[in-house]
Amino acid sequence: MSLTPQDDAKRLNTPPLQGRGRGWGLSANALAVLHGHAATMRRNPTEPETRLWARLSRSRLGGFKFRRQATIGHAIVDFLCPSQRLIVEVDGHTHADLNDDARRDTALAAQGYRVVRVSNEDVMRNIEGVLEQVLSALAEMPHPNPSPEGEGLEQEPEHAEN
Repeated sequence: MSLTPQDDAKRLNTPPLQGRGRGWGLSANALAVLHGHAATMRRNPTEPETRLWARLSRSRLGGFKFRRQATIGHAIVDFLCPSQRLIVEVDGHTHADLNDDARRDTALAAQGYRVVRVSNEDVMRNIEGVLEQVLSALAEMPHPNPSPEGEGLEQEPEHAEN
């Protein structure tokens, strides 16, 4: 019986050779554990996460695609818009250490991600305000799929021939 490349990497405890930038320098076993934790978190979301996901899923917010409980490096982030490299973190009682959150945000920023933090209370009491905050962060970069008619794109000024 032959092993898949992922199974062989787990057996050897080496970084897997995968597409889409996966691996992050983690061994295959560590990566599998991290993905397992993310899957468990997707199956057991908090109430604020459930409410926000209902508004972010299926590209409902401005046409942007989000993933939930996505792994980036050693971190599992609550919501990720991969095209804009935007992370939305819903902070509850597990985010009491602001220094830890700041270190994590700095590490994610070093990998090219922006982080928007919202509180559980804001999601539960002011979901529209949270969505406006996320849309504002998304608007800071151009949409990855502009309309075919070119609406919203800046046009190059035409140069007169001399």
